[in-house]
Amino acid sequence: MKKSFLLAMAALAISLWGTQSVAGDAAAGKAKSAVCAACHGQNGISGNDIWPNLAGQKKGYLVKQLKAFRDGTRNDPSMAPMVKPLSDTDIENLAEYYSSLK
Repeated sequence: MKKSFLLAMAALAISLWGTQSVAGDAAAGKAKSAVCAACHGQNGISGNDIWPNLAGQKKGYLVKQLKAFRDGTRNDPSMAPMVKPLSDTDIENLAEYYSSLK
């Protein structure tokens, strides 16, 4: 029992470690966000109910969702062409920028 618990905890720790974000550059993210502003608003606050606000979202959430759209594990015909060209660094920077907004 104790051994299986320790193995489960180790597996959990490894899986969580793999989802941690690296530091992003908010200024670079702001520069990259110009295309995002068309739907998500100039400061990450959308003027349309069908598009979410990005300002103030948690960085890890933003990274996860952007990578899911980019990699095709989450599908949306509007988002796919927007995120396809983004690098991991671009995504980290965008997430850093939007998570820094109130």
